Amino acid sequence: MAASPGKGIAIGIIGPEALVSRILKVLQAFPSFRPRPMIYEDESEAPGLAEALETEVEVILVSGPVAYGRIRDQTDVKVALHHVPLTDTGFYRALSRLKNRHAEGRRLRVSIDTLSKPEVSKLLGEINETRVEAIHVDGSMYASKDALIAFHMAEHASGKCDAAMTADESVARSLTKLGIPNEWMIPTDQNITVALERALLSTESRQNREAQIVVGLMKLDRFENLVHGHASEHGVQKLQLDIHRMLLDYAESLEGYLTPLAGDVFLFFTTRGIFERATGGYKSIPLGKSVNERFGLSLSIGIGFGRSASEAGTHARMALRKSKEAGGDTCFIVGEDQTVIGPLAVTDPLEAALSITDKALLKRSEDAGMTSGYLSRLMAQVARTGKTDYMVHELASILDVTVRSTHRLLLQWMDHGLVRIAGVEKVPKGRPRQIYRLAFLGENEQI
Repeated sequence: MAASPGKGIAIGIIGPEALVSRILKVLQAFPSFRPRPMIYEDESEAPGLAEALETEVEVILVSGPVAYGRIRDQTDVKVALHHVPLTDTGFYRALSRLKNRHAEGRRLRVSIDTLSKPEVSKLLGEINETRVEAIHVDGSMYASKDALIAFHMAEHASGKCDAAMTADESVARSLTKLGIPNEWMIPTDQNITVALERALLSTESRQNREAQIVVGLMKLDRFENLVHGHASEHGVQKLQLDIHRMLLDYAESLEGYLTPLAGDVFLFFTTRGIFERATGGYKSIPLGKSVNERFGLSLSIGIGFGRSASEAGTHARMALRKSKEAGGDTCFIVGEDQTVIGPLAVTDPLEAALSITDKALLKRSEDAGMTSGYLSRLMAQVARTGKTDYMVHELASILDVTVRSTHRLLLQWMDHGLVRIAGVEKVPKGRPRQIYRLAFLGENEQI
């Protein structure tokens, strides 16, 4: 890959001027990055900007979901691609501005894009907000600008909504021109920081460290309270064995090694590449949900990266201390430069498990050429989205291979019954595109 001269990791920044300026300001705290900013007036320019940057940078950060979706759908850029997520602060800030303009005491009806219905319900519940009714856009969170505008227009015209909340600046501008009250949910500096952290971990430089040792420490929160509830020592030992067995299964899914340090603390080793794929890019660790459902316990987890096993172990202890300081039931990562990533979701419900232990299915996957890396990436994607139907270009992006290679893999997987064609999508020009279903996930319980 060609890159412009200079020190540091070259990162492309794509977005409207206001957000690119904010990203560049936050980027000052990341000396490892050398920015290459590209500003657009309209999201339709984003794919061309990404293609222009591809040979100059190792990673691209896009400011919003619409532009990100356009780049994914319309290009075949090979560098890592990320976008700035939206979380609670941006949502609350936009909602507060709408409420200030709304008649006090009246119910506020809002059409919302990008954020899912469960996310919005959770955010409203946390502030005990009962006078806001949210209507959500159907379809992908990366829907086009025109689709989002049409959604908000239709809801407003029907009289169902008083205002709109959007995560895209150009959608907000268009709604304003149409006379529809709206607020742009602007990402915070913390949102940008999280995106930059993930971008840093996905660069080509990082990929050279996929075999790097990762050390993890897991502590069962308030385990002593559960132990005191058992009448016999035999019951306590049986409980410890059951917990140990579940953690062993988790370590096995990471192709790692587990050892107990005490009754309620466990140490595991794996590699950085496997850990990243199993956690969906350092987003969640579903093990905590399993432990909570079966034993009524929560986990504090600390993950350490380092240039040596000793350094990784030291950082794992630092990360575990941060998890306990946060009240437990969470996970933090401390990198080799002592940067902190987290908290990661530990018990948030996911649509699918990130690991499969069925030996028959694993054998079928291996025979079909579905490596453990491919399997981990596919299951992590389904776990995050709940979606099992994909276009070939989407699967190519998930697997990080070319579309041609993806077609070859799909033929192998279809021959072994792991994937099947679920339908076709008609496009305005050209041949209909086939939709592939990851049938092996839905069949797992029956195999």
